[in-house]
Amino acid sequence: MKLKQLLSLILVAAVFLSCETKKADESKLGFTDYNFLVANDLGRNGFYDQKTIAASMGQFAHHHGIEFVAAAGDIHHFNGVASVNDPLWMTNFELIYAHPELMLDWYAINGNHEYRGNTQACLDYSKVSRRWIMPSRYYTMVKEIDDSTTMRLVFIDTTPLIEKYRKDSLTYPDAYKQNDEAQLQFIDSVLATSNETWKVVIGHHPVYAFTKKNESERLDMQKRVDPLLRKHKVDFYFNGHIHNFQHIKMPNSPVDYITNSSASGARDVEKTTGTQFCSNLSGFAVCSVSDTNFTVNFMDKNGESIYTYTKSK
Repeated sequence: MKLKQLLSLILVAAVFLSCETKKADESKLGFTDYNFLVANDLGRNGFYDQKTIAASMGQFAHHHGIEFVAAAGDIHHFNGVASVNDPLWMTNFELIYAHPELMLDWYAINGNHEYRGNTQACLDYSKVSRRWIMPSRYYTMVKEIDDSTTMRLVFIDTTPLIEKYRKDSLTYPDAYKQNDEAQLQFIDSVLATSNETWKVVIGHHPVYAFTKKNESERLDMQKRVDPLLRKHKVDFYFNGHIHNFQHIKMPNSPVDYITNSSASGARDVEKTTGTQFCSNLSGFAVCSVSDTNFTVNFMDKNGESIYTYTKSK
């Protein structure tokens, strides 16, 4: 065999093996036929890591397929939007997440930065953009995974549930106007009648997390929201706000508390009570659902998994 032919065969074998290795690695990440993304704290006009992460989200969707994106607040730093015609809708969202595979449903909620501006405009934008879906400040839906598997999603509006924001009507003019007790009753009633395979609640603020932010935020969430999550045996609570990755499990709680990192600029993090994993990298999360497994992958800005966790039933 000539040297040139031998080198060609070696090259082909190397490519084959590298592809097989990649497939083997990805097989451990638990991706399924039903995947969705979680992204939050992303509105930076494309700066920091936002464009890179947007491209990685699109590439993941292209290679694996996704059903939707859960947009867990702070889509618009730093002062929300003024109206549905605010140019921030273009520079923070539409023009950044332009990959064809991201032209699907984005289920959104307000974060604290939206509450610095016109929160009603975030709801009204649902009438402008095909993919922006925000039917109410808090809402629920059921997704059919397969013929025998369903997932209940409850999107909640956490800013008005925290006294710090309600008391600061100058900075957060819409927060105190919201009926917080009505929202808590809604969450309780929805979860009380939920018999879906998986129950997932998504809000902007964490219940448990390491952060240098005011502790009163977590204490209010622990007092008002966490009892409902535990009472109704919610599988996952997803949040943003902290700008890093954290997975926390608390004693005697059935809930996995997932802090999803910022899809633009990230912050440092340390271990705290219940920490299973934490990272100061920016990125997004991939949720892969089947009848018996719900897998969460923390993805860095380049679309590489840095942590995989599977909950089984």
